[in-house]
Amino acid sequence: MSELKLHPQAAASLQRWHDMVAHGDLAALPELLAADVVFRSPMAHTPYPGVLVVSTILGTVIKVFEQFTYHRELVTADGLSVVLEFSAEVAGRQLKGIDMIRFDETGKIVEFEVMVRPMNALQALGEEMGRRLAPYLAAAKN
Repeated sequence: MSELKLHPQAAASLQRWHDMVAHGDLAALPELLAADVVFRSPMAHTPYPGVLVVSTILGTVIKVFEQFTYHRELVTADGLSVVLEFSAEVAGRQLKGIDMIRFDETGKIVEFEVMVRPMNALQALGEEMGRRLAPYLAAAKN
């Protein structure tokens, strides 16, 4: 079986994402996001749309996570999506999760979805993100 590869523009964007995460600085993230990007949270039923909202959420979560590490990378057959397995700690709780990132043909991120387990770590993450962003996110959904 041959190894699946990301579309070249998606691969370049993913490398920039990894570099930003490694440095803990997502200031350049808006450059990687499509205008109609959506973020799907493990805590919210409806997605959060837009470059500013998605940048704010991801820029905050990178500060909330401690000992964040990516482990595996799985690519879809069309080369436009990747699943990144990660581990981290939040409020003393270990968690595992995945980032599912879908790119367009130009390498822009059009969808970023996160899943996290176990439940107590997800709750700790939700509490901390809510503490930092609740008023902002409530306004963003309107």
